Amino acid sequence: MICVVVHGRGQTPADMQDMIVGHLAVDGVRYVLPKSDGPGWYDARAVDPLTDATRAQVRHGVARIMDVIAMARAAEPDAALLLCGFSQWACLLGEALLAGDVIPDAACLFTGCRVGTAADALPLRNLGGLPVYASCGDADPWIPVDAHHRLLSDLSRAGARIRSDMFPGRAHTVNGIEIGVLTHMLRALADRRPILDT
Repeated sequence: MICVVVHGRGQTPADMQDMIVGHLAVDGVRYVLPKSDGPGWYDARAVDPLTDATRAQVRHGVARIMDVIAMARAAEPDAALLLCGFSQWACLLGEALLAGDVIPDAACLFTGCRVGTAADALPLRNLGGLPVYASCGDADPWIPVDAHHRLLSDLSRAGARIRSDMFPGRAHTVNGIEIGVLTHMLRALADRRPILDT
């Protein structure tokens, strides 16, 4: 099984190791932790109106991760794939899913929203029941609640099977509940059980 865990703006793979991967106790998982070229995957805030420059940066960021996924899958072509992103990459992962750039077996979006505004005519492909966990804090300084809810709405309209959590007053981080859900999803994938069933 492959779990790709991608950092947000101003972070590194070491941060994802400390925040997420180091807390996961699931056998048989190969973790892949890519790094952005610079301090982030794109320069704008996710909730800013899209510009040509932001669109190009988003395409480049998604393409970088698709290359990483392709290399991981080349080594293990039959392995299940779970994609996990925090903050800026959770936003890009949402765009990659809803544009049809990648079809994993499951996805975790920790503190994310759509990249752009409701006026930007963002893509919305059919996700055909893809299991997605999406979470956020209601006081997060980067991802407003309404923007996170728009992501949930679009994922739902696209046919994803969603579990979501909103954490009151939660800082811009990952908590034990989120780690627990990701652990459950990885174990369910390993055991070939339904991923988001309780």
